[in-house]
Amino acid sequence: MAMDRREFVQLGVAATLGAAAEMHAAPKKRMNLLYVFSDQHRVQSLPGGDVNAVIAPNLNNFRRENFEMTNCISNYPLCSPYRAILMSGRWPCQTGVVQNGPGLPTTEHGLGEQFRSNGYHTAYVGKWHLHHGGDHMFIPRGPERFGFEDWHMWCDTNAHYASWTYDQNTGERKQPHGYNATLMTDEAVEIIQKQKEAEKPWMMVVSWNPPHPPYNPPDVDRDQYNRDTLKLRPNVKFIKDYIATKKPNFPVRDEAALREAMQGYYGGITAIDLEFARLLKALDETGQADNTIVIYTCDHGELMGSHGRIGKMMPHEESCHVPFFIRIPGITKKGGKSDMLFASIDMYPTLCGLAGVPVPAHCEGKDRSAAMHGRKMDGPEHVFLMSNTGGSRTAESDLPDYRGLRTATHTYAVMADGRWCLYDNEKDPFQMNNLVRDPEYKAMMDKFDVAIQGWLEHTKDPFPLKQAVTKVNHSWFA
Repeated sequence: MAMDRREFVQLGVAATLGAAAEMHAAPKKRMNLLYVFSDQHRVQSLPGGDVNAVIAPNLNNFRRENFEMTNCISNYPLCSPYRAILMSGRWPCQTGVVQNGPGLPTTEHGLGEQFRSNGYHTAYVGKWHLHHGGDHMFIPRGPERFGFEDWHMWCDTNAHYASWTYDQNTGERKQPHGYNATLMTDEAVEIIQKQKEAEKPWMMVVSWNPPHPPYNPPDVDRDQYNRDTLKLRPNVKFIKDYIATKKPNFPVRDEAALREAMQGYYGGITAIDLEFARLLKALDETGQADNTIVIYTCDHGELMGSHGRIGKMMPHEESCHVPFFIRIPGITKKGGKSDMLFASIDMYPTLCGLAGVPVPAHCEGKDRSAAMHGRKMDGPEHVFLMSNTGGSRTAESDLPDYRGLRTATHTYAVMADGRWCLYDNEKDPFQMNNLVRDPEYKAMMDKFDVAIQGWLEHTKDPFPLKQAVTKVNHSWFA
C-alpha cells in the first residue's frame, strides 16, 4: 500500500538521505543503478538557482550531499529525441528520431539490452515516448522493450490524473486513480523491494512526466506558491503581435497567464521532489542504499516565458541546461562538483562506465564516469545543439530548425536561413545581448561553424549549414 507522500518530510527524510550519502561499506555485489529523470525541469528551477524560491528540499539535499555535473546539456531539448539518444547512444539523424513522432528502430542496441546482456536485471517505469504506434499501445515482451525485463510503460502521461498502463505480461489495461508521478513511484518502489534479496544487480530507469505541462500538480503542491508574488526572469517577453498573427492560442499571452503557468510548473517540481524522496527511502529501508548508484536528471528544460515562449526546443539555457546529481556510495563526497561539459549523448556510455558494463562501440558520446568519481579528465570543448521541427505536429512546430553548440562560456546557433544567435553566458547569463551581428565575434563563429559542419557530415545530417552561415537571421526568437 502506498504511503502518504508527505510522511517523508515529517519523518525527517533529509537526515536519512545525508546518512545514506556517508555510507562507505564495501559492496557485496556489483552496484545497482537507479536512473531517475523528470520531464522539462530546467536547472534554473532549483532551490537557490532561480529568481523564485523553488521548494524541493529533498532534491536540494541530495544535490548538496553528493556530486553535481553543473554543465549538463540536452543536445536536443525535446522528449522523444532525448529518449532516443539515451536509449541508443546515437544522434537523432542516425536513428531517425528527429521529432516527437517516429519510434526508435528495433535495430538499435538499447541501453536496457546492454545492461541485461551483462548480467543486470533491468526495469523501466513511466513515460516512454519511443514507440512507433504512440504511447497508448501495449508493447509485448520482445525487441520493442529494448532489453527491459520489468516493463511498466505509462500511456497518455500528459493526462496527469487519467493516465493508464498495462499489465506487463497479459496486456490488461489498468487505470488506477491518482497523480501519475505518484503511481509510477509506487511501481518503482515495489521493484526496489522485490530486488532486495536478488543475486543479480539491477538497473532501473524511472521517467516522470511532471513538471511537463499541463501545469496541474496536486493542489497541496501548487498552493505552496503565490502566483501574484512570483518574480519573472529578466528575459521574459510577451510577443503580442507575433502571438496575435501566428499563434492565437499561445499560452504566454500576458503576465497573468504566465504567472498561472509558473505556479503550476513550480508545484510540479515540488511534487516530484516528494516522489524522489520516496525512492531514496525505499533504498534505505531495503538496505540497498549503500549499493545503489542514484542519478537525478531531466530530458530538457522549460522556457516559462523566457525569450517569449513556454516550452523547450530552443538553444537557450532555460531550454537545454538541466540538473544532473549523482550518488555513488563510498565514492561521492559532500558538495562534489564538476563544470565539465556533459551532454545527453554521453549518458549511455557514462551509465555503462558507472556500472562496469562495457561501452558498446556504436556509442557516439564518451564515458564521463571518471569525473563523477572525482578524477580529473579532459572534457569536450563544446557540445552540439539541434532542433529539427520541420513538419512536426507538436505545439512548437512553428520554431525554426537550427544547429549549434554550447561551450563552457558561449551558446551559438544557426537557422537554416542564417546565423541566429551568439551569447556570452558568463557576461550575459540571461542571454539578452545577441552578439551574432558583432564583427568582433566573426572569427569565433567561423570556428564554431567548422566544428558543426564536421558533426553534420559525420552524422549524415542534411542541414544546409554552408549556405546558412552566409546570412544573419536576427529573429524575435533570440
